[in-house]
Amino acid sequence: MTDKLTIALAQINPKVGDLEGNRQLILEARAEAAKGKADLIVFPELAMSGYPPEDLVLNQAFLDATEATITTLAEATNDGGPALLIGAPWRKNINAGTAYEGKTLSSLDQDSAAPSKPSFNAVLLLDQGIIKTVRVKHDLPNYSVFDEKRVFKSGPLPGPINFRGVRLGVLICEDFWTPDCAVCLLESGAEILISPNGSPYEHDKTSTRMTHAVARVTETGLPFVMINQVGGQDELVFDGASFVLNADRSVATYLPSFRSHIGMTHWQRHSNGWLCDVTERCAPPNGAAAIYQALVLGLRDYVIKNEFPGVILGLSGGIDSALCAAISVDALGSDRVWAIMMPSPYTSKDSLEDAEKVAQRLNIRLDRISIEPAMQAFDEMLKQSFKGRPMDITEENLQSRARGVTLMALSNKFGHMLLSTGNKSEMSVGYATLYGDMCGGFAVLKDVYKMDVYACSEWRNGNMPEGGLGPSGWVIPPRVISKAPTAELRPNQKDEDNLPPYPILDSILHSFIEEDSGIVSVVEKGFDEAIVQRVKHMLNRAEYKRRQAPPGVKITLRAFGRDRRYPITNGFREEGP
Repeated sequence: MTDKLTIALAQINPKVGDLEGNRQLILEARAEAAKGKADLIVFPELAMSGYPPEDLVLNQAFLDATEATITTLAEATNDGGPALLIGAPWRKNINAGTAYEGKTLSSLDQDSAAPSKPSFNAVLLLDQGIIKTVRVKHDLPNYSVFDEKRVFKSGPLPGPINFRGVRLGVLICEDFWTPDCAVCLLESGAEILISPNGSPYEHDKTSTRMTHAVARVTETGLPFVMINQVGGQDELVFDGASFVLNADRSVATYLPSFRSHIGMTHWQRHSNGWLCDVTERCAPPNGAAAIYQALVLGLRDYVIKNEFPGVILGLSGGIDSALCAAISVDALGSDRVWAIMMPSPYTSKDSLEDAEKVAQRLNIRLDRISIEPAMQAFDEMLKQSFKGRPMDITEENLQSRARGVTLMALSNKFGHMLLSTGNKSEMSVGYATLYGDMCGGFAVLKDVYKMDVYACSEWRNGNMPEGGLGPSGWVIPPRVISKAPTAELRPNQKDEDNLPPYPILDSILHSFIEEDSGIVSVVEKGFDEAIVQRVKHMLNRAEYKRRQAPPGVKITLRAFGRDRRYPITNGFREEGP
């Protein structure tokens, strides 16, 4: 039995499916932990495969390769260095019947055998050259962005892992959000609770995690370790922000947010249990600072992990495209960002000047391609078909589509991924053009309300994000932030010609989307009934557009696509007060 323990927390950024790349990340983290004389290094949930692997874990060849890679990692621990506590998808027929401290893998699947769900979400202890112990996730989340019940099998309530005389209670992510597994581990003799996580970022998520962790510590009287993944994966971004709570609920360690990091924690056994020494404690960002850093990380990983040479975007002189350009430069560097200004006869001199100022401040390439020839060509081509019909939104949409075609042509020709620059407020009410400004491979502001666009722009002008590759100081001209938003598709057009003021619109949308409120309850908050009814109508009618929108970084409780899935064909009409 030992009275001292050094546990390294490996807050790493794996890539889903990249087993060799992830293996190298794991070995590099282990080498760093070895320099700190760690006894054990703990990795996030499913660090071997990357999280979330989705239907990849239904592929038997992938599971074969994962298990082979785990075997090589186990062999690497035969050098006397740190043991690995690592997450991976794991099938029951590997080492079937072999006892892992009283639990047999063959006993884990008595009630859930199904060929379409071949594996468990597991954590494996690799030490002294072998796979010492396997524990599997009990509580599979099946809400919001999670659908683990679709691809994994649920395991039994866990028992502790005996590691060099210390009984470690492993709670895999969702297992720590409710008391059952923690209490079971306490009753089974666990001394330290360790929770490998794949917990995506969203507004106020850090405080929610801490609340659940404090509850588990309070119920068990045991110290608690939460190790979380960092990085972007499709629409999700993981913020890390791993931490350690002692049994008195005090914070011993808090790792940085939104970046990879290896944290060393030092533990001592006392008469009343284990105590972690206080080490680094990095306060997590909040508000616009957290949103901005989440967007930078999400975009950076989407571009880099998918091996795009850079991004291209339309720079209109408005705040949305200016913020997208700033995020892109902070994520990728100015040499990988290409902006196109596409004026029409309705484009103002201010917009042309503002776009140029943004490009100059960010030091990015800016080309100007007029869409007026395309507008004239469409007018001529459709003149006979449109004969007798007045100009309306059709001609406005053609302008947007001419821009979309132009940007997609450049993207196809040169390989840069096209960024869509629309925000959540616009997408909520359908203030966007299919095959026009909705064109793109990634929508960086897809889950960012308009008022948060303003907040992020103000924040970036006064702050430099950690690890950002752009210039310091202001990057979005004050006039871009202060002027009235406009699509400039007709003379003197303003967004508020068609929409309520954004502070009101965003509040109503938040009630409908994040809170699932009904019309009556929203009106009771003090909003005009006619406006509420109109916003709800627009929200419902725009579902078909949102289904065709590109992916984008999720930062709110309910993002369109993975979270909020309303039927397009929907006959329900809610009555007002």
